[in-house]
Amino acid sequence: MLGPFSRRLYLRIWLATVGGVLVFALVVGWAWRIATEHNAQALNAPPPRELQITAEDGTPLLQGLATRDPGPWENGVTYQIETPDGSNYTLKMAPRPRPAGSPMRSRRDGPFWLAPPYGFLWILGLVGLAVTLGVFPIIRKLLQRLERLQRSVQRFGEGDLAVRVPEQGQDEVAQLARQFNAAAARVQALVQSHKSLLANASHELRSPLARIRMGLGLLEGGMLSADTQAELQRNIAELDQLVDEILLASRLDAGAANVGSVEMVDLVGLAAEECARVDADLELAEGRAIPELPGIVRLLRRAVRNLLENARRYSAGDVTLQLSCEEGAVLVRVNDHGPGVPPPQRERIFEPFYRLPGASERSGGVGLGLALVRSIAQRHGGEVVCESRPDGGPGASFVLRLPLQAMAQ
Repeated sequence: MLGPFSRRLYLRIWLATVGGVLVFALVVGWAWRIATEHNAQALNAPPPRELQITAEDGTPLLQGLATRDPGPWENGVTYQIETPDGSNYTLKMAPRPRPAGSPMRSRRDGPFWLAPPYGFLWILGLVGLAVTLGVFPIIRKLLQRLERLQRSVQRFGEGDLAVRVPEQGQDEVAQLARQFNAAAARVQALVQSHKSLLANASHELRSPLARIRMGLGLLEGGMLSADTQAELQRNIAELDQLVDEILLASRLDAGAANVGSVEMVDLVGLAAEECARVDADLELAEGRAIPELPGIVRLLRRAVRNLLENARRYSAGDVTLQLSCEEGAVLVRVNDHGPGVPPPQRERIFEPFYRLPGASERSGGVGLGLALVRSIAQRHGGEVVCESRPDGGPGASFVLRLPLQAMAQ
């Protein structure tokens, strides 16, 4: 309702200060006027007044203009009377008797707190104190959130990654609190992801390294058969793939810029090459050609390859890659005839090193393939989801959506 005033902290502090100054100026001006009028009444004589003294029968005995003399006469009142014929008379009136204990001052002095010159200074001091006490809690309330934010930033810098700042209001402090909370959540997620990546990578590296160590032991004993040599080569390839995927996942997660240059990619030719590698079928949508799209060839090839290898690993039948084009994007759909993915697990399978219950490392893969596909899709401004097969048959369908507009570097 307040518009920009509710979202601008400096405006609110400025308005509070200006309001206090205006109130102070108005009260000071009013006090100045009262003091000035009081001093004028105390120092200046009032205007002349007509005076008439008559006898019992109403005959005028004395008539003229009476002027009050500001000079004292034993604290009484003195009037100077001038008649029309030029005669001057003096009328003196004794002061009224004061009750016992009353202050020693005349009525014309007014209230003591307005008596010059100290009354005016008292007014200024009291008004200044009132304005100071009134403005302080307003500014204090506005700046308390900054202090809470400062303490939270300090705790975050000391290692408490779970600290968050209360988000209140719509001004700059509230926006800063929301940005801090978002950044803190992102940093915490990255740290936890890196910890999980290191822990899972160390676990996954043990198996191929153990098999390689066993193969080297057989090699030293002269008992290395052809099958053992093939197994040794497979373990070395698996270890090389694992290290490559871990490095790529770390670089994508950290937002590295040197993962490849952006160029126009022929997704049809790329998909055909990868389908030939895993013996998968390629189907193109009829009625509309698949246009080239901007992207990083190396990353897009890895995404398509991971989807096809994952489908081939678990499929008991054919694997099909379908390419289609919708408004503003290209869809890459990989269908398999495997056991499928239960709906509650369709989001978790894109987490690093996550495997479905019952899967083991004997089926191949280390649990990073689908996580890499999601990271690559997000790098290109797209997304990847897991669905049921469009024909309702057994198996799973992974849909990679890539936009046609230019991606950010």
